[in-house]
Amino acid sequence: MTKLRKQRRRKVYRHNVNRKRLRNKIHGVGKISCKEIKSAWDQRKSIQTNLQEMGLSYDPNKTIKIPSNKQKLKVSIASNDNEWEEEHMEAQPTKLHVVESLEEDARAPRVKMFRLPKGQVEWITYLMDTYGKNYRAMARDKKNYNQETWKQIRAKIKRFKSIPEQYSEYLKARNLNDGDGESDDLSDDEV
Repeated sequence: MTKLRKQRRRKVYRHNVNRKRLRNKIHGVGKISCKEIKSAWDQRKSIQTNLQEMGLSYDPNKTIKIPSNKQKLKVSIASNDNEWEEEHMEAQPTKLHVVESLEEDARAPRVKMFRLPKGQVEWITYLMDTYGKNYRAMARDKKNYNQETWKQIRAKIKRFKSIPEQYSEYLKARNLNDGDGESDDLSDDEV
């Protein structure tokens, strides 16, 4: 009996807890940033039900199961029967427009906004100005603090040249054209 008495004594009302905030934390969904999901969301239903109705997965481990050997055996035995299939059939989603709009958005082409950091651009332009296309000399340069190999430096320069915003700015500053002795085909003699 002493154990029960201790448990009862431990239950004390905590006055410093904000019950409203606690309830919202437990039952709240949080901010939904996706406008398609936000418009189709039903506050009265649980998260799992909402996602299931939209055709989205709440738990990917349950949605895309990796069958165990026992399940594979069951399937092979019950391949003639439709009982196993009926057990594992899930309800069809009712809000398919959400999934379709998400897939359409995912398929839409994106503009690549990749840019190299300013310090790296300065270092690459210094190497290009100083050594031209001699990548082995670039690798031996005293400013090569990271001790990058000539192939790593060549790859960084190639990436720099593939970013038109930054490379065109470099060419304008040096009064060069895009084709002034610049070719991406490298032989072992140039290296």
